[in-house]
Amino acid sequence: MNKVLDNFFVFEGLDGSGKSTQLKLLGNALINIGFNVETTFEPTDNAIGKVVRQALRHEIITTPQALALLYSADRHDHLYNPDYGIEKKTKEGTIVLSDRYFYSSLAYQTVQLDFDYVKTINNYPHPRCVIYLDAPVSLCMERINSRGEAKELFEKEEYLKSVRENFEKAFRELPEGVKLIRIPAELSAVEASLLVLKEIEGYINH
Repeated sequence: MNKVLDNFFVFEGLDGSGKSTQLKLLGNALINIGFNVETTFEPTDNAIGKVVRQALRHEIITTPQALALLYSADRHDHLYNPDYGIEKKTKEGTIVLSDRYFYSSLAYQTVQLDFDYVKTINNYPHPRCVIYLDAPVSLCMERINSRGEAKELFEKEEYLKSVRENFEKAFRELPEGVKLIRIPAELSAVEASLLVLKEIEGYINH
């Protein structure tokens, strides 16, 4: 599907790349300018997303295929739910910023699964812009380890090296009309946020 949703912007990157921080900074900046903004994330905290998170924390055990399908089901609800779906909100003029989208499925889940299979079950609209926090694996591992938290399923160095390559493969297939914005993750949070704001100018519907 090459459909592109206006007013939809996605942040992607390895775990520890700083994408969540940049999403919050951009959201605050756009609100201060006067835009109606909603921030969200995947997996969601809705019913299906909670099951995905249980699997990531090893609270339930399932197969890679089942987990991929759960991600896709959570994403379908995230997009099309008649009450809170992204498509509905963007059509109403709200700018939606998402921390992860199906590019993360193409990057992470294809470490174990066939790329075309994951792509087929995630045949969803693209955002207007993909903001990719481009970070070396070594930097991400430092940040993950500094959290002092139990690592989730994919927060492992061997995964992240393959994931980084898979992100590049996914981005090579972006359709015309989708802007890929690369932000060096080594920048300070303020420097990166100013660059993000500058790069998305012209892609927001006033």
